[in-house]
Amino acid sequence: MARRHLRIPILPLLSRNPHAPTPFNLRHALCSSTTATVDTAAPAIDPPTPAASAGETPAAAAAEGESAVDSFMPLAPREEEPLHETIFTMIRRRKWTTRMENSIRLLSPTLTAPLVHGVISAAAAANRADLSLQFFRFAYRRAGFRPEPATFALLVPILASKRMLNHARCILLETMPAFSVAPGEATVAALVAAYGKAGIPQEAVKLFRLMPELGITRTALSYNAVLKAILCRGREAMSRRIYNAMIADGVVPTLATYNTLIWGFGMCKKMESAVRVFADMKTHGVTADVTTYNTLLNAWVRAGDLESARNVFDEMPGAGFEQNTISYNVMIKGYVEANKVEEAVGLFTEMGEKGLRLSEKTFAALMPGLCDNEGKAAEARKAVEDMAERRLTPKDKSVFLRLVTTLCKAGDLDGALEVHRKSGQFKHVLLDPRQYGVLMEGLCAGGKCDGAVEVLDDLLEKGTLLSPKSPVLEAPAYNPVIEYLCNNGNTNKAETFFRQLMKKGVDDKSAFNSLIRGHAKEGALEAAQEILAIMTRRGVPTDPHSHALLIDGFLKKNEPADAKTALDSMMEQGHLPRPALFQSVMAALFNDGRVQTASRVMKTMIEKGVTENMDMAHKIVEALFMRGHVDEAIGRVNLMVENVCMPDLDKLVVALCQKDKVMEAHKLADFALDRDFEVSFSTYDRVLEALYTEEKTLPAYSMLCKIKHKGGVVDQKGCDALMSSLKSGGYSKQADILSRILAESGSSTSKKGKKFAMGA
Repeated sequence: MARRHLRIPILPLLSRNPHAPTPFNLRHALCSSTTATVDTAAPAIDPPTPAASAGETPAAAAAEGESAVDSFMPLAPREEEPLHETIFTMIRRRKWTTRMENSIRLLSPTLTAPLVHGVISAAAAANRADLSLQFFRFAYRRAGFRPEPATFALLVPILASKRMLNHARCILLETMPAFSVAPGEATVAALVAAYGKAGIPQEAVKLFRLMPELGITRTALSYNAVLKAILCRGREAMSRRIYNAMIADGVVPTLATYNTLIWGFGMCKKMESAVRVFADMKTHGVTADVTTYNTLLNAWVRAGDLESARNVFDEMPGAGFEQNTISYNVMIKGYVEANKVEEAVGLFTEMGEKGLRLSEKTFAALMPGLCDNEGKAAEARKAVEDMAERRLTPKDKSVFLRLVTTLCKAGDLDGALEVHRKSGQFKHVLLDPRQYGVLMEGLCAGGKCDGAVEVLDDLLEKGTLLSPKSPVLEAPAYNPVIEYLCNNGNTNKAETFFRQLMKKGVDDKSAFNSLIRGHAKEGALEAAQEILAIMTRRGVPTDPHSHALLIDGFLKKNEPADAKTALDSMMEQGHLPRPALFQSVMAALFNDGRVQTASRVMKTMIEKGVTENMDMAHKIVEALFMRGHVDEAIGRVNLMVENVCMPDLDKLVVALCQKDKVMEAHKLADFALDRDFEVSFSTYDRVLEALYTEEKTLPAYSMLCKIKHKGGVVDQKGCDALMSSLKSGGYSKQADILSRILAESGSSTSKKGKKFAMGA
């Protein structure tokens, strides 16, 4: 709807005149549903004039009332919006419905050609060619509009330029004949050119050949369009045939024709044909211009013949044409692609001396050669400064990454930082995360780790890595800064950084282990365990040093159970802990009263073949006996013997006897006798004496029998006392057996000899 200033409380509906009075009947209809509101609001806008006093004339009262009304009016009303813009705003913002069509009819019952053309042009300017087509169909189908030739000449090129080729073709071949409108050559040529840009040269040729049937005389305009359409796809032979047909039809080629042919042959790298066309221009009396020379120059550069290109470049002043910015851009690009950076820099300097405008394409052609050349780092930095001053954004955004990489390789870290900062000042330039990575890697390698941390802070603040389209950083880019942060008490920041990398699928062993070491050093053991669990889930190999730091951290915090869990995790990952680490964990568990847990650690240690520092193992075995875990203790002793780390059984048995653990000592001695371990008979005597004292008759009898069977010498008085105890206890049979054994041992000396304990 049109924008207008409200002069009175109720406006005319759909009126194009903001000053038109509202009809009384329409005003009454609008206000009937809101009478109370209007009646109460009206005095604030137009208060009633009080009765005139005796000395006041009616004219004065009227003047006073008029001034009161004028106080509510604006000084300068807005200009009325054109009708075609109003209609376009309506169809752009609202859904196309019958109600909206009725609104258009109310605004303009009759659609004139200027109005329709205005709406179509406004929609095309807003990049809404679909609305142009929709409004055109509404206009001639349901609003009674009869299109003119100018209407089709306006609409078809608009549709063609927006790749709505089928719609444009239908209008050209169906709608226009239905209204008896003959298409113009410019309209058909626009559609032919659009087919060429869309990469459909066959349709362009069909339409070109159809022009005589449509009553259109083909001129240079049509030939130029079809030549460009087919040369876009490299159809060099077909373009020659059409050019020959053009000459045969008597159509005089124009300058645009020759420029198109030279451009097309250059695209196909048919330089002989391009040079021949350039020579034919003089034959046909067509004078070349600067565009012709630039086109030929570009063709030679594309063909890789820089010498011929330079000759054309140097011939331009002699032909009366000064080289312009395009000429220099083409030559600079050619020299850079040929790795002749010196010549490119010379032309760039020459442009500045001539006062030619340095465009984005100039820097786009020059920067690739400077960015990859360490010897031209200073010139590259100067070029970036010039671009920033002129506010020119390069089309290829990777030049900043390449330049930062080159400067870091050359050791110019300050220059790399400066280029990195300036690259963020350009419009529409999103800094590549790899640029941050290269910069962090270079700064860490150059000993400027604090600067690398600042770059990382900037990267985390901008959240560049969180974008799904951002590339993944390489390991040399992030590992040095992560290691530096972990070694300097800033592991949390390193973890935040690495977790963003993990979302990209990064599972770097070195980074994981650095985080574990950092958290362990800082005492954040739960965080270290979480990182370790992530590594286990993802199957990332761990570092034994990281595990050792984690275990030491738990031991320092006096948490032996967690240390044991970390030790088990270390061995699950295939790492063998050091003997000192085993001993530390066992000692911590033992001192915390977790003897059986320490025993399991000892068992694992011995099974892994670690037999150093066995002092703690002896203490654990003794503690197991003292706590009554006899079977487990004997199993540990047997394990130690099998792994060639024989415990001091004499010392262990005597210690048990001294601490009144007689039955435990008896079971250990009995185990030693059964396995024929080297234990002194004096130790056995000590056990027997303890059994006598505790009146353990049968265990003493059993042990004495085994000792005599082994050929041991026992005290006769003790044996007599034992036999008396057996008889008094009702064990006469055992007493007789013991008596016979003693009698036999007295008549003959045992051939086995005495057994001696370890170290006896």
